[in-house]
Amino acid sequence: MVFRYLVVFFLLAVSSARAQESMMANVDNVFLDKLIAAAKANYPKMKATAIKLDIASLNVHKAKLDWFSIVSFTYLYSPNNSTTALVNPSLLNGYQFGFSTSIGGILQRPDQVKTARDEYKLAQLNQDEYNLNIVAVVQQRYYAYVQTQTVLNWKTKSLESAESTLKEMKYKFEKGVETYDSYTRVEAFYSSSVQAKIESEGSYLVAKSSLEEMIGVKLESIQ
Repeated sequence: MVFRYLVVFFLLAVSSARAQESMMANVDNVFLDKLIAAAKANYPKMKATAIKLDIASLNVHKAKLDWFSIVSFTYLYSPNNSTTALVNPSLLNGYQFGFSTSIGGILQRPDQVKTARDEYKLAQLNQDEYNLNIVAVVQQRYYAYVQTQTVLNWKTKSLESAESTLKEMKYKFEKGVETYDSYTRVEAFYSSSVQAKIESEGSYLVAKSSLEEMIGVKLESIQ
């Protein structure tokens, strides 16, 4: 008799499994795109790459402007009617202008500008690389989340079937229709189903937490 109950339980479990045999129906690509956007906006390392790129851009601008720092402009005014001019006449009376520059600065400046531009390109490549990386990581964690969610739904339905079978067996056992041995075997199947559901719940919560770590907010806040 217990064999019949185990067969019934197995058929119920298989029926539940067929309803949840694929996780693909639970994958929401629109929701996934929102998760990726949230990760790019909130994940600290993503913000760090953006800041480094801004700094590199400013350094390029600064290196270009530094061309003017190697040229110095001076002027001198000597009035014609001054006491010095009367005592010691000079042809260089009035305004005198002058320019000076650093040869070393002129030779070094192109390399400094090139270095600043290369650093900007490197910062851009680092940001592009992390953009690709964060998309891949969010996708992987989302798929793991959907997988654990699908398995949990299956385990929950299996537990419901096992609970229903156990209730029926307990009723018949109390009425003396089934033996204690048959009752304990069905009860053991029920206990295994409870344990399987608890393990699935743990996996689901870990996957959810891992995904939320990347997006920086709770999943429930993503609309």
